[in-house]
Amino acid sequence: MTRAACALILALACPAGAFELNWPVDCTPGETCFIQQYVDRDPGPGVTDFACGTLAYDGHEGTDIALPSLAALQAGVTVRAAAPGTVLGVRDGMPDILVSDPAAPPLEGRDCGNGVVIDHGQGWQTQYCHMARGSVAVRSGDSVAAGTPLGQVGLSGRTEFPHLHVTVRKDGQTVDPFDPDGTLACGETAPPLWSDPPAYRPGGLIAAGFDIAVPKYEAVKAGMPARAVLPAKAPALVIWGYYFGNRAGDELRLTITGPEGEVISETVPLDRTQAQAFRAVGKRLRGPSGWPVGDYTGEAVLIRAGAEIDRIVIAARIDG
Repeated sequence: MTRAACALILALACPAGAFELNWPVDCTPGETCFIQQYVDRDPGPGVTDFACGTLAYDGHEGTDIALPSLAALQAGVTVRAAAPGTVLGVRDGMPDILVSDPAAPPLEGRDCGNGVVIDHGQGWQTQYCHMARGSVAVRSGDSVAAGTPLGQVGLSGRTEFPHLHVTVRKDGQTVDPFDPDGTLACGETAPPLWSDPPAYRPGGLIAAGFDIAVPKYEAVKAGMPARAVLPAKAPALVIWGYYFGNRAGDELRLTITGPEGEVISETVPLDRTQAQAFRAVGKRLRGPSGWPVGDYTGEAVLIRAGAEIDRIVIAARIDG
């Protein structure tokens, strides 16, 4: 019997590992969302994801599917049941607010925020956390199919960025859906629980853009629109890159090329391992004539151990 058939006929005694998950967020991994953190497989104080990378934190028990900006969150992104089952419990009503915000109320053990727990039979359960207040669309006891809307991605509970945290359990124990048996060695692959597993990314670029001054980080995280047209008398030409999952020792190369050649190219050392961060470089306008009119190209490249991890190419125009 196939894994899909086992997932649909939950009353059958399917073999371990036969349970199957659909992608639980209305987004495309690597394009409109990304996995910020995986299950931590290190039993001690260290941190290791299933691919022997560092995209986790100590004791993390789920998969964090992140949106690229607060603007994407505000547009509304649907959370869906990853497999058929019965809703065991829900919570709604908690505010969408960063846990670090001084106005955030005490969590009092409600770190998951607004969420849903689904029982899938044969000891399998999934839990969906940090959903938007007022968006939870199911009730305890409801039967759901794979793909049934549960609510929307939010900022409730213990969260510092817009994402869905989804935990998979078998007989009460956390299961990594990318390594369900917990036996992968570095560099190995094995059948995951996902029906269409997203490719592993060891970190990457979320966004990049041009500006006439170094933007505030809050504006970058909010999803500030990229400048497609810049004035010839702009006080500076700036390129910024917003990235995730960098390790200490990585580099970010930022380059601007204009109609008369390279304007600036700088490689910025990243000296700390961070979940998310951004950097910017630029060049001030010198002289009264302004920047050359024409098309400009920008590149942001994340580099690890001399190899390119990710790249974003952007374009803008300077009008006279």
